[in-house]
Amino acid sequence: MPISIFGFPALWSPYFIVVLLFMTVLYFFVTVKWRGDFKDSEPLTKRQSLLFLSAMLILYAVKGSPLDLMGHIMMTYHMVQMAVLYLVIPPILIKAIPWWVWKPVTQLPVVKHVFAFAARPLIALILFNGMFSFYHIPLIFDFIKMSETLHSLYTVILFFLAICMWWPLVNEQPESKGLDGLKKIGYIFANGILLTPACALIIFASSPLYATYSDGTAWLKAMELCVPSSTLSGLNLSGPELFSNMAVVEDQKTGGIVMKIIQEIVYGVVLAQVFFDWFRKEEEDADKITEAALARHNK
Repeated sequence: MPISIFGFPALWSPYFIVVLLFMTVLYFFVTVKWRGDFKDSEPLTKRQSLLFLSAMLILYAVKGSPLDLMGHIMMTYHMVQMAVLYLVIPPILIKAIPWWVWKPVTQLPVVKHVFAFAARPLIALILFNGMFSFYHIPLIFDFIKMSETLHSLYTVILFFLAICMWWPLVNEQPESKGLDGLKKIGYIFANGILLTPACALIIFASSPLYATYSDGTAWLKAMELCVPSSTLSGLNLSGPELFSNMAVVEDQKTGGIVMKIIQEIVYGVVLAQVFFDWFRKEEEDADKITEAALARHNK
């Protein structure tokens, strides 16, 4: 059965497009037109603007396009959403927003203490991976998926924690102590290890874990997150099997595998970048030490 039966709004999320356009316009107003209102501001670079536009396009692809609808029908698409939303978009956004915008935002009275705590490397690791794993416990997953308020709240919290998790690795604050090369490498490996149990739970399960992907009544309730209930009531639907030939357990396993593969690719790319940056810095430091030694010797 084609997913077009759910209608244009459910497929393409026009209101979400408006929100993303507003965010894009606001971004360029803040970083270009209102730049003078920020202390130590710098001109917006082409790289930053392209990164931000890329983040908005990717965000629309996973939360506004038909992929979002399919994420409520098949676990495979849901895990693609999760991987991109929390592992791909946050580091792009951190680099896209200039440091002189991040600085006053993270220093706001309410935000300052929460962010300072949640962005500590060890705390960030535990909070993000813990909340991600907690979300995929079957009973909790189904409960959250059937409540629009809880689902929205949990998504926002998990995205904030994803920003905190990525912050020690990719933030570009001039005065930021951050992590050095070896600690960054260890941090990435730790992230990969801590996310593995949630993926393993899904990959090695021999029976359907989530009612919202296997039980018709629970699935229809969860579908209200992206399809108006008035539209659903006018359709004669029994369950997600109408839109996929893949068995529920196979779809579940595929979702866990896809999540793990995307995680490994993202962390692999970041790991390579961290390693080469660290190696280059070590070479530069070695050259400086050599030059200083030669200068002392020639005196």
